[in-house]
Amino acid sequence: MRVPLFDRVTETFTRHLASHSPRRQFLARFSTLVAGSGAFPLLPVQRAQAESRTVPPVQPNIASDFDRLAQSTDPTKCNYWRHCAIDGVLCGCCGGGVHTCPPGTQPSPVSWIGTCRNPSDGRQYVIAYRDCCGRTTCASTPDCHCNTADREMPIYRPQASNDIIWCFGTTSTAYHCSTAAIVGQA
Repeated sequence: MRVPLFDRVTETFTRHLASHSPRRQFLARFSTLVAGSGAFPLLPVQRAQAESRTVPPVQPNIASDFDRLAQSTDPTKCNYWRHCAIDGVLCGCCGGGVHTCPPGTQPSPVSWIGTCRNPSDGRQYVIAYRDCCGRTTCASTPDCHCNTADREMPIYRPQASNDIIWCFGTTSTAYHCSTAAIVGQA
């Protein structure tokens, strides 16, 4: 059987390399190459390019439309400050609270997030919006059906999208209402 040319050349090169270089030296050079290739993007050229971009300064006093109308007294209203990125029925109108599910429902283990400004102290907070699942949608007044899309992200960032029913991982995927729990200060 005739061996193809590529196989013969490869075999000859490999045998020559094995007979003329120590294996430890080969492994040392090869691992240096592999480890060094990870640092290639960190070269000074890359850093100089990154420094040339100007980042606009953060202006905390620029408020969104929701921020200008937000209130901090009634959590059963859509303009309550924590509801800046909520989409659904407020659990406070369904027998639950602003951050607790009503009896007979269970919170979904996943949530979407938003950053809302509290008008009382002027600080930004990260809010986790969690759907309560297990019963059909709460029958409440239309005032409790909120769809505030302040700073809403497109669907390619699903962790910040309020257009998804987040009842994954619960015993029932039936949507009931949504909560808004403070995760921490932004």
